[in-house]
Order: sequence, then structure tokens, then C-alpha cells
Amino acid sequence: MAGSSGFSESGLSERAQYLLKSLVERYIAEGQPVGSRVLAKDSGIKLSPATVRNVMADLEDLGLITSPHTSAGRIPTVQGYRLFIDNLLTIKPLGEEQVNQFKHQLGLDSTEVSSDLLVENASGMLSAVTRMAGVVMLPRREKVILQHIEFLILSANSVLVIMVVNNDEVINKVIHTQREYSSVELQHTANFLNQEYAGQELATIRGKLFKSMQDVREDMHRIMQTAVEMADQVIDKNKDSDFVLAGQTNLMNYNEMGDVEKLRQLFEAFNTKQDILHLLDNSIHAEGMQIFIGEESGYSAFGECSVVTSPYKVEDQIVGVLGVIGPTRMAYDKVIPVVDVTAKLLGSVLTSE
Repeated sequence: MAGSSGFSESGLSERAQYLLKSLVERYIAEGQPVGSRVLAKDSGIKLSPATVRNVMADLEDLGLITSPHTSAGRIPTVQGYRLFIDNLLTIKPLGEEQVNQFKHQLGLDSTEVSSDLLVENASGMLSAVTRMAGVVMLPRREKVILQHIEFLILSANSVLVIMVVNNDEVINKVIHTQREYSSVELQHTANFLNQEYAGQELATIRGKLFKSMQDVREDMHRIMQTAVEMADQVIDKNKDSDFVLAGQTNLMNYNEMGDVEKLRQLFEAFNTKQDILHLLDNSIHAEGMQIFIGEESGYSAFGECSVVTSPYKVEDQIVGVLGVIGPTRMAYDKVIPVVDVTAKLLGSVLTSE
């Protein structure tokens, strides 16, 4: 799973692990800081509140829990959630009845259902079941490998893009730009793309460009900025249908996400789609399920969120990613199997189409 706590299970005493597990579970369930008296009673082991306070102090020193404001209680940190998920979480598989219900909600019992409708149903179902936001990337069935690219100015804000892809297939596309580019600027951009990205999959180049922009020389920045602007139109032939997002307003129901500025940043990220696409692109190249907790995503808009994703396969090839976006205080034991089963169901029905 994504991220690393830096602590191993053996790094904590059995008692400390047990109390941390109890604290995280209580906080997830109620959303209120957990005090030592409540934790002593909750844990089911015979410990005095004073002993529990000492253990909590140790957990706080390790950066696993923290005290919000002046509250006497404690809440998990990102590191605390990470250790809990990696070492202490118990996940129960979904029952057969619930899996059958999922199949019905996805429309798998229908004689004819399009892949677009399946994706829409999957996103809506993830949202409805978890009461968070469900996101499903549309399947990428055919890999398009860039061999060579050229830009030709047609008019002030119109550029002809000539791409050679796969087995010397030529694609011509006219794009309309927001500003005027010089022929020298476009030549430098084409040279850069051909040198750095020839032989790579078209669908992933844009994400790599954004990532690379964080660590480039100043004189390269303008070329890369132009490359990103071109890639937005060339590579994303239909940006609005890269993924389907459902239930984002559900996130307004969680107190910890009630800050207006945090919500504004989050919904701006939903609207621009850029950050979500980066996360999904990262997940599609990872092995198995990925869990990004708060700052682990690398995007400030998701600072109060966790993102649980799983790739789905068609004929043993990963073609997309789906997942749930919610508060860090999510019931991971329930969300993880929902995401996992939905990915398997979606992949199986797309394979049989």
C-alpha cells in the first residue's frame, strides 16, 4: 500500500499497539478526540487511566497521535493511520449477499450494458455504499505509443499537430490555443517531447510532464510549460471523460472537512481534475490497492482526505483505476473490501464483453 509509517509493528509494545488500535477505531466511529479514561474503558484490558495516559504520551512522542487545540483527548496523525492500516487493521471480506447486491447495482444482471454505463454505475455505487465520493477511471484499452511529434502554425491561435504513433500510424489534429506561439517555441517543445518521451505511452505523458516540472532548470521551465499546454489538448482528446466522479457533496457532511477554505480547494481540485488524474495515473502503475492518507497524496487539496484506489483489469491487463475519496477518518475496514470487490466485478464484466 502507498506510503510508509517508518515504524514496524514490532516497534511498539503489544499494549501500545492495542491502545492505538482502540483509539483509531473510536475516533473513526465518533469523530471526537479520545481521552485516556474512555480509552481505558474501551480497550477491554485492565489498565488504569494513568497507565493509559503514559502510553498515549509515548504514542504522541512517536508522532502517531496528537492533541487538537487544547483538548484533553487525542486523535491519530497521518503516521498513526498509516501504522494502523499497515499493521493493525482487520478487514472482513464481503458476504455473498452483499456481492450479489453490488452486481445488481452495477447492472451486471442486465443483458446489455455499455462500458460507459458500467463506469457510471460503479462510481455511483462506490459513493452510495461508502457515503463518500466514488471515482472510476474510464478503461484505457489501447496503448498509444508516441514515436514522433511536430507542430505547425496554421494561424494566430491554431496549430496543426502531427503525431507518429505505434506502428508508424500518423495522426493529424488541429488544436486551438489560448495564446499565440512562435514557430521557434513550438520547435523547441517538439524537440523536447521527442527527446524525453518518444517510446512512451501517450496516456501517461501528461502526468509525467507535470511531475517533472517540479524539478527543472529555469531555462527549461518555459519549454515544459508549453509542452504541458500542448499535451492538455493533444493527449487528452476528451478531458471531461477521463474519469467519472460521483457523490463529492457527501464530503460536506463530515465535520473535519467543514472548513470553507478546505472545501473550496477540494472542490476546485474536483473541477480541474488535474490532481485526481495524477493520483489515478500513479495508482494505475502500482501493484494492487493504494491508500493515500492526507499529505501522502502530495496535493494540498487532499490534506484532510484519504484516497483508496484499486486497479481493474481486462484480460489480465490493467486498464483503469477506481476508488473512494473521503475524510482521513474513514472506516478503512469497510471501504477497502468495497473498493476491492468493485474493481474485480468491473474488470470481470468488461473482460466478458
